[in-house]
Amino acid sequence: MAKRKEDDFFSPENAKRPRLEELEDLDDDECAVSFTNGTSALTAAEVGIIESIQLKNFMCHSMLGPFKFGSNVNFVVGNNGSGKSAVLTALIVGLGGKAIATNRGSSLKGFVKDGQNSADISITLRNRGDDAYRANVYGDSIVVQQHISMDGSRSYKLKSESGSVVSTKKEELVAILDHFNIQVDNPVSVLTQEMSKQFLQSKNEGDKYKFFMKATQLEQMKEDYSYIMETKERTKEQISQGEERLTELKRQCLEKEERFQSIAGLSTMKTNLEYLKHEMAWAVVNEIEKQLNAIRDNIKIGEDRAARLERKTEEQQVRLNEAEKKYKDIQDKLEHISQETNAQAPECMALKLDLANKKKAYNEAEVVYNRSLNEYRALRKDDEQLCKRIEELKSTDQSLEPERLERQKKIAWLKEKVKTLQDQDSTSLQDIEQFQQAIEKDKEEHSRIMREELDVKHTLSYNQRQLKELKDSKTDRLKRFGPHVPALLAAIDDAYRRKQFAYKPVGPLGACIHLRDPELALAIESCLKGLLQAYWCHSHADERVLQGLMKKFYSPGTSRPQIIVSEFRKEMYDVRQRAAYHPEFPTVLTALEIDNAVVANSLIDMRGIETVLLIKNNSVARAVMQSQRPPRNCREAFTADGDQVFAGRYYSSENTRPKFLSRDVDSEISELENEIENKKAQILNLQQHLSTLEKDIGRNEDFLRKCQLHSKELKMKIRKNCSEIRELENIEEHQSVDIATLEDEAHENKIKMKMVEKNMEQQRENMEHLRSLKIEAEKKYDAIKLKINQLSEQADPLKDELNLADSEVDNQKRGKRHYEEKQKEHLDTLNKKKRELDKKEKELEEKMSQARQICPERIEVKKSASILDKEINRLRQKIQAEHASHGDREEIMRQYQEAKETYLDLDNKVRTLKRFIKLLEEIMTHRYKTYQQFRRCLTLRCKLYFDNLLSQRAYCGKMNFDHKNETLTISVQPGEGSKAAFNDMRALSGGERSFSTVCFILSLWSIAESPFRCLDEFDVYMDMVNRRIAMDMILKMADSQRFRQFILLTPQSMSSLPSSKLIRILRMSDPERGQTTLPFRPLTQEDEEDQS
Repeated sequence: MAKRKEDDFFSPENAKRPRLEELEDLDDDECAVSFTNGTSALTAAEVGIIESIQLKNFMCHSMLGPFKFGSNVNFVVGNNGSGKSAVLTALIVGLGGKAIATNRGSSLKGFVKDGQNSADISITLRNRGDDAYRANVYGDSIVVQQHISMDGSRSYKLKSESGSVVSTKKEELVAILDHFNIQVDNPVSVLTQEMSKQFLQSKNEGDKYKFFMKATQLEQMKEDYSYIMETKERTKEQISQGEERLTELKRQCLEKEERFQSIAGLSTMKTNLEYLKHEMAWAVVNEIEKQLNAIRDNIKIGEDRAARLERKTEEQQVRLNEAEKKYKDIQDKLEHISQETNAQAPECMALKLDLANKKKAYNEAEVVYNRSLNEYRALRKDDEQLCKRIEELKSTDQSLEPERLERQKKIAWLKEKVKTLQDQDSTSLQDIEQFQQAIEKDKEEHSRIMREELDVKHTLSYNQRQLKELKDSKTDRLKRFGPHVPALLAAIDDAYRRKQFAYKPVGPLGACIHLRDPELALAIESCLKGLLQAYWCHSHADERVLQGLMKKFYSPGTSRPQIIVSEFRKEMYDVRQRAAYHPEFPTVLTALEIDNAVVANSLIDMRGIETVLLIKNNSVARAVMQSQRPPRNCREAFTADGDQVFAGRYYSSENTRPKFLSRDVDSEISELENEIENKKAQILNLQQHLSTLEKDIGRNEDFLRKCQLHSKELKMKIRKNCSEIRELENIEEHQSVDIATLEDEAHENKIKMKMVEKNMEQQRENMEHLRSLKIEAEKKYDAIKLKINQLSEQADPLKDELNLADSEVDNQKRGKRHYEEKQKEHLDTLNKKKRELDKKEKELEEKMSQARQICPERIEVKKSASILDKEINRLRQKIQAEHASHGDREEIMRQYQEAKETYLDLDNKVRTLKRFIKLLEEIMTHRYKTYQQFRRCLTLRCKLYFDNLLSQRAYCGKMNFDHKNETLTISVQPGEGSKAAFNDMRALSGGERSFSTVCFILSLWSIAESPFRCLDEFDVYMDMVNRRIAMDMILKMADSQRFRQFILLTPQSMSSLPSSKLIRILRMSDPERGQTTLPFRPLTQEDEEDQS
């Protein structure tokens, strides 16, 4: 490696100064750790970093510095006692930190060198760029000078780049630190040696959590929140006291006003007072009697209503029993069909297996028969050839040599011809295979196009029906809910005029609601579905009348609108406690304008529209309902596309446009007409494609037949030539043939033919028998298969009826539960009123006895008791005021004006404080949620960075944050994940624990904001491997964060660092002999704390 150049920085006074090392290029690539120039696109820091530090008479050093720090990585190296920690301590104290934060003493006077009267610290901060602090005053640098006296006091001088003093106030220093986000008391910004050791040796999980909270400033946020809440409670107490005082002031103001207005004579007032007392006695009796009559009337009405509710509950129970019976009957039918199907299944399987076995037996018998047939044909052909040969041998004795040569020549010519024919047959077979594949492919495409054409025709038919309904709805909006709706509503109006309805039914419900936002039409239709066409009746008697009217307009077998039965209420339900709430998205209830309370109550009862959110964007809906906890009271949400979103499920809508709630009918008609034209054009294209495919299939089938015929002809020619070749080859010369032998062979061949023929007859009979068995098995299997299919066809409509019956049972149960709850609530209220009646009757007897004692004869009273009571009290006060008042009119008026002004002033203050408290509660609720979310984000980021940093050493780790108990558990696994267990950091070695701590600190660095980071003896207890890895990690982070400054203190030589302009090493000289520790004095009660 190349040598480093070192320069000594010592003053003439023999003061200790560091040596600044400039690193040269390294030859060892392994030391590069990717910390090279140009690896990061980030620029150097412009504000808040330390440019230089200079100390005088600080701790045990007469003079240190000035230290010139680089903008990125700075290493302060040297032996123990050389002054490294003094630099870090001076940085904390010089930027306003308390002495106790340095872990080097509890009072500032302990930092003054023995024998000296004061100490001085000078720190230069960079102040450049757009974020500079008062750049026009300070320039590119801010110099912070602090003077510490022997008595522990300190003073500041804040200078500009030119050296002029700008301020001497600590408030200015605090403003600068806040602007640069410098936190000298934050262990992530400045981690001293003592604090690092305490953290390494700490066994308390709560201390780790406090360290994390302090490092991320969450602790300060939490304290601020607690302070604000305490302030709010104190303000509430003030409001309560103010309200009590306000009541008293109001009473005094009324007294002053009455005193001011009182001018009547005492005698008249006393007479009136006595008469008012008589009226008061009987007014109380009158009011109690009125209350009794009202209670009796209410009880009578309540008893009548209780009887009606009892009848409704019984009627509902009857309907529920009917619905359950219907459901059970359908279920029994389905069960019966299922049992029949299951009973047929084993027989079907047995018949299928028997059919397969008989088919196999028949095929095997056919193969044996064909084999015997071929054998018989071969024997017969051999017999013919033998006979012919024998005749030829007997008829000729001439020389056969020329004939033999001619035969050989012909055999050679025939073999050549056979080879040519076989080549032609091979080519023909390839053509056949290609045509078969083309035909199969065209048939598959034809089937697919047919299905697509059928789907398009269904869509076209549906769009045409919808277009007709939309065109009809232009003249009458009600026709959107069905062609018979206007006539049905006219019939309802006519029946209501003829008193057939107790209350006029409301419906269709979709015609009674209006959208606030037209973009949510499809979402609301997907939510309400069939309820948009439903009708609402007050009683079952009204329902029966409405059913009779519907029969006139809806033919049997067609679906009718749903009819909901529930008592009409004039006021809408109060759903504020159970309604869903989101600051950005409305519920279905808030997205609709509903003038009729009956309609709103019906949609709340049947669909719970107050708990359904409407979120236009699909991805946002997923995020709100699934990526986090759904909003309070929210069960589900719908998107603008009509998709339904639950906490754990997502259902897409089948509809693409609203049918009932759209306002722009003309645009929908235009879109539908365009879509119909597109569908017609699509059908035409598909039909043309089908015609082309059919032509291709026919043409390919013709070619296939021709190829198959040609191949058959070639095979016949091949067989004929091969047979001729065999015949020629079987001819033997006359001289070598023994006619007797041939005759014996022919005789044996005939015997074999007879045996084979006999076997063939037996095999043919067996084959015919098996064929008849196979045909019988096929008939049985087809019969039972047909029966099973018929049972399945019977079950399909029953399943639909079962679903409808199940829905009806649920509706009836809900209706019964509704009436039972109403009945229970009403009976409780009725019993409470009866008890109140008994109590009032006793009270009436007592009040009448008291009234007769005051005034024996009953008098007629028109005023209420409360009014009379106020008049009596006011008259008494007037009388007392006349007796006690000896002042003049001006004095009474002045007192009245003062009392009124005092009351109005205090009332205004109380109202202002109430508004402030309400606003503060809303703000703090939002801020506390934000604080929890911010804390969760920082926790996750810290865990991610910690695990990533440990993985560089092949370690694994876990960080478990318990925010409730305020604990942080860190577990580290030094070995492979599958071979080692997670251990607490206390079980690790010193080097492993230090390395894990460095990883934890680097994780905090990654989530905390500060212009510089200082770390004292970060590699304590580390071995060389862990030190090297930790150093690489720090350098890598520094390279990726060139906008921050890193100051690292270590006793190591740092000789293995890579060469880079971004790294600067300050090497401290060895300490003077006898000066290896700092001369701190023990604390006494007279020691003073830091001065602000």
